[in-house]
Amino acid sequence: MAQQNGHPDADLHPSASGLAAKTVDAHSSEQQLKLYAGWFCPFVQRVWLVLEEKQIPYQYIEVNPYHKPQSLLALNPRGLVPTLEYDSKPLYESNVVLEFLEDVYGDHGPSLRPKDPYLRARGRIWMDFATSRIIPAFHRFLQYQPQPGQSEQEAKQGLDEVRQVFLGRLKEFAKEMDAEGPYFFGIEPSLVDFVLAPWAVRLWIFDHYKGGLGIPEKGQGGEDETVWARWKKWTTAIENRKSLKETTSDKEHFLPIYQRYADNKAMSELAKATRQGLPVP
Repeated sequence: MAQQNGHPDADLHPSASGLAAKTVDAHSSEQQLKLYAGWFCPFVQRVWLVLEEKQIPYQYIEVNPYHKPQSLLALNPRGLVPTLEYDSKPLYESNVVLEFLEDVYGDHGPSLRPKDPYLRARGRIWMDFATSRIIPAFHRFLQYQPQPGQSEQEAKQGLDEVRQVFLGRLKEFAKEMDAEGPYFFGIEPSLVDFVLAPWAVRLWIFDHYKGGLGIPEKGQGGEDETVWARWKKWTTAIENRKSLKETTSDKEHFLPIYQRYADNKAMSELAKATRQGLPVP
């Protein structure tokens, strides 16, 4: 497939696959609420998950954000996904969109925010933590490359350092979860869970590209055994959500995308920000 518009990341599978393709087909008809999306994008999946969980009527519109159509640019000059069109007006930034969906479609499906104002505010803290702390650490680990001239031992040490920083962020998140769970606030999922869920189901890429994620096996977690047990309980619950399964495409189509990240050659805004030590753009 030739590169579209000259962008090195534009060559990707053109549409969702597997169960996600069926979800797209079910939301292809005209609706007031439109989601401009890329099937591969975890930020898109945040919004997609909440639309599915709340059973909000919406139209799914697949775009290649590296070959930005005018219909997307007219709504969002940066041409990024997810972009939501509501009553012919644009909204973007995934966490903002999630809050908007809860505000406007509160009578659709379950509430995904606690009723208690303190817990609701606390949820926003950990939604921000996922975006500002976990995701940058995820990408520093994924995009890590040894420095020229480093020995094999130094390269392994550097990789382990970024691995441990990422695992430390996961532990911080897990320690804040309700003790029983399985979700962040307890029995029912909330926006906090869906903000991090897309990255939780992509953790396999570290086994594939970076020699392993590094979460200890059961019984080998030492002083962190309880924390990792709680993390695994959460990931199991998330992975088994119907909405998660039905918005995730086949793994084979993710491989060429994450190969570029693992080689630190990706040119997405997030990949470039990671190289420059900048926050999530």
